[in-house]
Amino acid sequence: MAQPSAPPLLALRGVFKRFAAVEALTDVDLEIHAGEVIALVGDNGAGKSTLVKAIAGVEPADMGTLEWRGRPVHVGRPHDAQHLGIATVYQDLSLCDNLDVVGNLFLGREITRFGILDEVEMERRTRDLLATLAIRIPDVRRPVASLSGGQRQTVAISRALLGEPRLVMLDEPTAALGIEQTAQVLDLVERLRERGLGVLLISHNLGDVKAVADYVAVLRLGRNNGFFDVTTTSQEQIVSSITGASDNAVTRRATREGEL
Repeated sequence: MAQPSAPPLLALRGVFKRFAAVEALTDVDLEIHAGEVIALVGDNGAGKSTLVKAIAGVEPADMGTLEWRGRPVHVGRPHDAQHLGIATVYQDLSLCDNLDVVGNLFLGREITRFGILDEVEMERRTRDLLATLAIRIPDVRRPVASLSGGQRQTVAISRALLGEPRLVMLDEPTAALGIEQTAQVLDLVERLRERGLGVLLISHNLGDVKAVADYVAVLRLGRNNGFFDVTTTSQEQIVSSITGASDNAVTRRATREGEL
């Protein structure tokens, strides 16, 4: 007898979000499983950022259900998402340029000993975390302002991992990066998957998507418009779904059921 498959880490069912007269999200479904990279793509104004903010509790959904590991949950504020195990790295990174790598990783969650900052322990944990992720930053006491764009992005992702999340959402992590820096970030995304985390990757770069994603979820005008297996779908098909040349209206994981 076949064993039932594990429930997804996160499932969205019929999510709606409205801003005054504008309906930003309409009946959106999405599933993300452990050890899986889902790329969320769509044109400007498709609803990608709104969906991420709804999951992160920044702008909660007006209607619909969020399920975490198979049970309905309420995410009304960022703390709720963090408590579940959802971490978000936004495009602006929110790093403090004047602080070093250690200071940025532990900003707001500093380790103290006898009421004094335990710099030795924080540096040790920083080095251990970076080593685990195979991130090469020789001097963790350098101000992040002196780091490359790719290194800054990996620092922001590493900071999100300090809370040991199960799901990481990355908002345009390779935007404005060069080829070598982009490769560093994509390598890190693959390592997150290898560690069994679920990853939601928001990107306009379909080359990056094809390189690391397992599935692609397309939003168009705030609605589901396709869910594709990267290994069996051409870039042209994805582009057609993004632009509306092919309105798929796929609202379930058809690729898992062998229907695409």
